[in-house]
Amino acid sequence: MSNTTPRRTPPRLLRVKHTRLLSPGLKRVTLAGDALAGFPSDSDGAHIKLMFPQPHQTDPVLPTLGPSGPVWPPDHERPIVRTYSVSRYHADAGELEVDFVLHGDNGPGSSWAQRAQPGDAIGVAGPGGPDRVKPAADWYLLVADPSAYAALAAALSALPDNARGYALMEVASADEIVPLQAPPGVTVHWLMRGSKLPGVSTLLLDKVVSLPWLPGTPSVMVAGENSQVVAIRDYVLQEKQLPKKMLYAVPYWKDQHDEESYHAERHRIMDELDEQ
Repeated sequence: MSNTTPRRTPPRLLRVKHTRLLSPGLKRVTLAGDALAGFPSDSDGAHIKLMFPQPHQTDPVLPTLGPSGPVWPPDHERPIVRTYSVSRYHADAGELEVDFVLHGDNGPGSSWAQRAQPGDAIGVAGPGGPDRVKPAADWYLLVADPSAYAALAAALSALPDNARGYALMEVASADEIVPLQAPPGVTVHWLMRGSKLPGVSTLLLDKVVSLPWLPGTPSVMVAGENSQVVAIRDYVLQEKQLPKKMLYAVPYWKDQHDEESYHAERHRIMDELDEQ
């Protein structure tokens, strides 16, 4: 009897090809390597797991695939895993671009990206995750912060030319603005947070509340800091009666928390959406 179960792909060991700053706080790292062959071509904006080496390592020791799932190396060799998004995958060039928010050494992803040089190794698993733009929408509301810049840019590029709606991006200051390409009918709003902490800012929620709600049913994407994602999620579901199937609401991070301490809460929030 033939086995029709899709074959899983083990994590890929890739290396830095080059880097460039998109803004003082956002760095794009281009990865390449033979292991990138077969990476899905329609993955822009999708979730990936990045596997960083331990401080005593040059290359990360990646898990292998066993019959019941991944087989991880011992704890002292286990890679440091973080969730990121694909910025762009260039299949013809064999290049995978990933954007990193830079906040010093406060986190393994930022620290690694700050120092990344050509030849540095990293593991990549995925891509995966839910659709960010829902089909059959009458218009679009896309909300993000720099942690979700890649997801927002990919969502905008996937919209039809006649799309209508709004894209909102909150940044700390004007020097963090990285231009976005959007259809003519989608207005892009940049909101400046200033010195206020991301976890207490209400700029995005306030802007969503103030925007004219266009006729018909929108596809709503909200991605970024936990508190803002939850507040906007609750507003569009409860106040605007948005059908759950038309919402992508994923917290990418939580202000003042690292991914380990935030992992369980993040999945609880995503489960809440599934249950609503």
